[in-house]
Amino acid sequence: MSSLSNRASRFTIHLGEHNVYVEEGTEQRIGAEKVIPHPKYNDFKYNNDFMLIKLKEPAIFNQYVQPISLASSCSSTGEQCLVSGWGNQITTGVDYASVLQCLNLPVLELVGRMGWVCPGPNFSPSPALLSRSQCEGAYGRLITENMFCAGFMEGGKDSCRVDSGGPVVCNGELRGVVSWGYGCAQRGYPGVYVEVCHYTDWVESTIANN
Repeated sequence: MSSLSNRASRFTIHLGEHNVYVEEGTEQRIGAEKVIPHPKYNDFKYNNDFMLIKLKEPAIFNQYVQPISLASSCSSTGEQCLVSGWGNQITTGVDYASVLQCLNLPVLELVGRMGWVCPGPNFSPSPALLSRSQCEGAYGRLITENMFCAGFMEGGKDSCRVDSGGPVVCNGELRGVVSWGYGCAQRGYPGVYVEVCHYTDWVESTIANN
């Protein structure tokens, strides 16, 4: 599962990855057999910015690679969520992460991006997701019913370039997918995410047919 802002005709899927520059013995690398974009994707507004990737062979589930449940409900303001990726760590210039980074975010009140690592045993969740009015206040009519915002309105913490397609996990479910935003961690412009709950039927039927 991914977003269409990470389009490509050929993919190698990396599972169990942590440090992209170090072989740690946990990795699985599997080619993509098929890329299935959402049929109603709009590349002007990034609406329906969602696709599925069929692997050439099954993944092996273990302590480093596990499936995740699809969203059983939509995002709600104040909900505790976690976004992760290897994207840019600075707002100006380029500094892509070598080690998987994690950020606690509220549905529109994003916590912790620049300069964090995935949670350890003493990790404490931060606030949760931003309100619809805050999201629309930032981006106006660009926001559709298939999107939600998460982040700090004052800026400083956000998902960023190359994080696109990454997961937003809330209560152990895939609630969102990193999609777009105005720059990264800019004041007044939180990150915009795909609302996965609107796609569960399409995901299930597409998997069944492929």
